[in-house]
Amino acid sequence: MDYYQWLCPIFLSAIIYLLLCFKSKKGKTSPPFEPNSDQGFPIIGHILQFIINRHRFLDWTTDLLAARPTNTITIRRPIQGVITANPANLEYILKINCQNYPKGAVITSTLRDFLGGGIFNSDGEQWKAQRKAASFEFNTKSLRAFVVDHVKHEISTRLVPLLMKYASTREVLDLQDVFERFAMDSVCRLVFGEDPACLEGDSDVSYYSSSFADAFKEAEDLSAGRFHYALPSLWKLKKWFDIGSEHRLRCSIERVHTYAMDIVRLKKKKIENSSAHDFDLLSRFIASGQYSDAYLRDVIVNFILAGRETTSSAMTWFFWLLSKRPDVKQKVLEEISLVKGDLGFQELREMNYLHAAITEAMRLYPPVPVNSMMCREDDTLPDGTFVGKQWFMSYNAYAMGRMETIWGKDCMEYKPERWLEDGVYRPESPFKFSAFHAGPRICLGKEMAYIQIKSVATCILGSFELEVVEKNRKPEVGLSLTLRMKHGLAVRVGLRQD
Repeated sequence: MDYYQWLCPIFLSAIIYLLLCFKSKKGKTSPPFEPNSDQGFPIIGHILQFIINRHRFLDWTTDLLAARPTNTITIRRPIQGVITANPANLEYILKINCQNYPKGAVITSTLRDFLGGGIFNSDGEQWKAQRKAASFEFNTKSLRAFVVDHVKHEISTRLVPLLMKYASTREVLDLQDVFERFAMDSVCRLVFGEDPACLEGDSDVSYYSSSFADAFKEAEDLSAGRFHYALPSLWKLKKWFDIGSEHRLRCSIERVHTYAMDIVRLKKKKIENSSAHDFDLLSRFIASGQYSDAYLRDVIVNFILAGRETTSSAMTWFFWLLSKRPDVKQKVLEEISLVKGDLGFQELREMNYLHAAITEAMRLYPPVPVNSMMCREDDTLPDGTFVGKQWFMSYNAYAMGRMETIWGKDCMEYKPERWLEDGVYRPESPFKFSAFHAGPRICLGKEMAYIQIKSVATCILGSFELEVVEKNRKPEVGLSLTLRMKHGLAVRVGLRQD
């Protein structure tokens, strides 16, 4: 156990508790301590509430936001800032006045060891250059065709045989792990044009890649953990001494960066020795001739994070929700049965109910549950909330999906029909449904994500029956940079009889 992480918060909590008890015995009038209150204490602010609720941060902040008429709260410690679930505020900070809300030095420095200066951890010209190059790639028809073809190949040659194997043995399978390996294969083909074969599982290439994938997951989790300290600078002290979680993080990042750097050098050599042009994202960055190897390494790490973690998260929560709603599952199956011939891009686009069911799952369980930036200059949000210079400014997408003020009294219900109008999918404002971010930084891979999820869903639901092992237990949320199930999703696989 990492005792260093808990020592200071426990000591601080004990002192606060004794002070409160002392004040009570003296008979002084003071409001009772409420662990779920958003009213902080003098000097220490919200540190005690944060410590008590850290394990359920998303639900805690959701409760606080729902209790406020503006769906916005101000946090005064461990660091000063504002959290909102108000669509008008989102449009303001992500679009109207986005220049006042960059990622900021605090956030980028916290993630720099892992993400470097990649697109998801940069501002200004550095971000614009990567966004421009990636945007060009993601908007080509050839890329869509490539994604559809690759997903089909991955499904037919790896996913189906794997599920057939488990259907014959009836062994328990971690579906989240399967989706993460599937997404890793897909995103690596897209980003740097190589197939790591993570889903294959028994080749030398797969072993090397799986080691990288495991290190990547650990680096992501431990990097996200830096934001969860009651004393924000404690991780820096641990890093300086190279102890505990910071030691493990350093080792994981070294493995990730070594693998990514090897890919960069091999790709450069391939380009030098061949007249053929590769269409992957890394080749396009290399062709510009203006980026260092370390910069190209960061490009790889950032886009793998975006493509692997978010898609696998969305698929996992979607299949869990379907297991709770056989009526929704039946409607999806009916739509699948109407598809004639091969499933191409156009056929996938026309599956309106499946699209709505996937979107509804992401409303309740957004792959990126919280997104943060820093306020450059003092500002006031549309709902009247003041945001100070150098304060953090966060929006809670997880909470937004649970706000009655946004989605109505049935906001907690999994209801794909809320996205349909006369049977046709009807999108909502990205400032209301923020699973794919919004404004200038809106997700470039949104369409690609739906292609993958729909393809996997039609394959699995059309051919297999998945039985969740612990049907009556709600999965515990594992809060990292993305929203994962803490203990995976254990299922048994069977063949559909019809």
